[in-house]
Amino acid sequence: MTRLVLSVALLFLTAMMSAQTEPSSAEMARLVRALVGDWNNTESMVASEVFPNGGERRGVSRWRLAVGGTTLVGEGNSDGSSGPLSYMITIWWDKKAGTYYFFTCFKDTGSSCKVRGTAHWDGDSFVNDYEEIEHGKVTRWRDSFVQITPSSYKLIAARHNEDGTMTTLITTTATRR
Repeated sequence: MTRLVLSVALLFLTAMMSAQTEPSSAEMARLVRALVGDWNNTESMVASEVFPNGGERRGVSRWRLAVGGTTLVGEGNSDGSSGPLSYMITIWWDKKAGTYYFFTCFKDTGSSCKVRGTAHWDGDSFVNDYEEIEHGKVTRWRDSFVQITPSSYKLIAARHNEDGTMTTLITTTATRR
């Protein structure tokens, strides 16, 4: 796993040095149309075990194409009643596997970087499925980019419940700057 994290970190560093404006595939072109640009973000957290008092954050993000058009890089930071957050996300298309992969780094209550599942288009929504360990047990999560327009999108972070339903914990509304 350490080797994989180092490989992805190297991919990110390469991305920082070699921005590209043309997507390398139709799959990356679709992501570019949906996310590339500068955004103002408003995050709303539902009161839960994760956010006992609920909360909010406001901030900015930037999504750009990098590494010869093969990788999308998103960076942002926000702050509010839920505390400060800085993050970096990379998404790339793996033609052989036929899927998108996610790598994330978050700095809020701690700092963690890891490969964070796979993603796919579900109609007009871009969905990232991943797992987290909670109380020693694997819990499935889903982040969905929904209501994507040229000037806005929403990002819904939801946890799968044991009964098969999902609970939304964070809703981020992004509007183009």
